[in-house]
Amino acid sequence: QVQLVESGGGLVQPGGSLRLSCAASGSIFSIGVVGWYRQAPEKQREFVAVISGTGSTDYADSVKGRFTISRDNAKKTVYLQMNSLKPEDTAVYYCNVEDTWREAYYWGRGTQVTVSS
Repeated sequence: QVQLVESGGGLVQPGGSLRLSCAASGSIFSIGVVGWYRQAPEKQREFVAVISGTGSTDYADSVKGRFTISRDNAKKTVYLQMNSLKPEDTAVYYCNVEDTWREAYYWGRGTQVTVSS
């Protein structure tokens, strides 16, 4: 069984920063691509950022220059550093992890990010 736990969300003022973590545990031996997605109230889930197994990254245009995705393979953890946060960044943030051994993908349960003064 594989568990994904997102953490690091919270309430922050506009212009502030947060760092989200996505930690994998359980019977997952090889992690490939990991993506961050977000879903605001009454909106569809959208892509935020992705990092490959070799460290290549890509970002949604709305977060380029403000967010940075990184990974620590030894800890089976992926991070999303979010700077210069805006109210429109408010959403539940989810990570999606590729299990390369099982050729499967898993979603975490999400962490709430609220940007408000």
